Amino acid sequence: MPLESAIMFAVAAVLVLVGAWLLLQLRHPQGPARVYVYRMVGIMAVAGGSTLAMSAAAMWQWSAAP
Repeated sequence: MPLESAIMFAVAAVLVLVGAWLLLQLRHPQGPARVYVYRMVGIMAVAGGSTLAMSAAAMWQWSAAP
């Protein structure tokens, strides 16, 4: 695995974990502003992390092609 792909996978994992943690915090009662921010940032972090992971997988596959 190229170093660039490994770095992208690591950043994607951090984004997904942070986003999931923010979304899980919505189980507890919170103010409307915090709910809005946690929901928006959490969804965007999970989406960004999954997109980055797919890009890293594609880059890894392209670099391994003969």
